[in-house]
Amino acid sequence: MMQRRFGVSIDGGYACVGRGVMTSIRRGPWWTVPFLQFGRLRNILIPDVGHDVPFTIENHAYLDPFGRETITFVREYRLPGRRRASRFDATMVVDPARGTVVDYLGTHQHLAVDLAFGVEADGSLLLRSGQQRFREGALDFRFPMLGSGYAELRERFDDEAGVYRVRLEVRNRVFGFLFGYEGWFECEFPDTTEVPQHLLPKRHEARY
Repeated sequence: MMQRRFGVSIDGGYACVGRGVMTSIRRGPWWTVPFLQFGRLRNILIPDVGHDVPFTIENHAYLDPFGRETITFVREYRLPGRRRASRFDATMVVDPARGTVVDYLGTHQHLAVDLAFGVEADGSLLLRSGQQRFREGALDFRFPMLGSGYAELRERFDDEAGVYRVRLEVRNRVFGFLFGYEGWFECEFPDTTEVPQHLLPKRHEARY
């Protein structure tokens, strides 16, 4: 089931649409809120907190304007009483020169993050973020990690319950815990190569 979920590709001809519940969405101390609110502007981070929050995640494969196969990882959360949903947008490509997966974060792909993948003994996927680079027009620099965070995500399929379970934590090396969530979801795998327009970035970045 993990292979099917992460097997979304153009040649595969299908997408993955997950729907479930975030049993817990947390954030760090009060001083992390401005940092998270800034990330909200481009769907990079979420300052919300809550329990039993409905959410969706959509994975679609497409060729970006530079001919690279790209996979969407768009998460949407619907907190009670909120008129608008909160979103966390990410699109992944492979940098062939380094053999590394690069995760572009946000609506405009301003932040490029290197990802490292591993498999735990129980079959869980372990994902860790690494170097981060900011790209916008002439601006091109390595993002100082003092002002950012490292993400660690674990995802597995629960055979007994028949659902996927996910847990994410974002931490800063100096200031500690910034943001995190955990929950579960079920997946559908529609046969489609069409990507809903609202899931696509507003801008694509050529630089890795």
